[in-house]
Amino acid sequence: MTPPPAGRVLVVDDEPQIRRALATNLRARGHEVDLAATGEEALVVAADRHPDLVLVDLGLPGIDGIEVVEGLRGWSEVPIIVLTVRDDEADKVAALDAGADDYVTKPFGMNEVLARMRAALRRAAPGTPEEAVVEVGELRIDLADRRLQRAGEEVHLTPTEWGLVEQLARHRGRLVTQRQLLQAVWGPAYETETNYLRVHMANLRRKVEVDPSRPRHFTTEPGMGYRLVSAPEGGP
Repeated sequence: MTPPPAGRVLVVDDEPQIRRALATNLRARGHEVDLAATGEEALVVAADRHPDLVLVDLGLPGIDGIEVVEGLRGWSEVPIIVLTVRDDEADKVAALDAGADDYVTKPFGMNEVLARMRAALRRAAPGTPEEAVVEVGELRIDLADRRLQRAGEEVHLTPTEWGLVEQLARHRGRLVTQRQLLQAVWGPAYETETNYLRVHMANLRRKVEVDPSRPRHFTTEPGMGYRLVSAPEGGP
């Protein structure tokens, strides 16, 4: 009997020989492997195939590896390991700050990469399948590209408004508490500044709701938090 796959891995590198070497080694160990040569291709493949782990080079044509990490982190918690020739501390800090889970400098040993992959996969909490694009009624929220459209028209959001949209879209249909939103958008030191939420949610509703006083999608659970829904599930 053929053993089940060990997990789907997306390999992102512009050097064909590295892609081939990694693919061969990973497939020999039971992994399903997808390949991408550019950052743009990587984001498309990730949204389509939902890998269990991503290996990404920093020096890519077009958008670089840092932007790939940021694009993935807009909608996914998939483990990301950076593989790169850059060994400068600033590059490592930038990659980790963007959301990478680990960093391996080329040339690397395959056993080290596999060990780091196992560690990253162990740390990854199981969850529901993630979506790069969330559609709710007339709203289309592209978490990878950080864009929101209403009835096909681009809606321009401030960074804070986008932070709220992103958190609610990633938990679509579920209550996100005031504390969760404050800490995710403003930082871990914020827990009780609910007036921030009221002001920015009011501004967001004015931009995306047909009737901001009776929101259909960005609804309030009084005293608790907010929810992104397809149909009314509470008052403003």
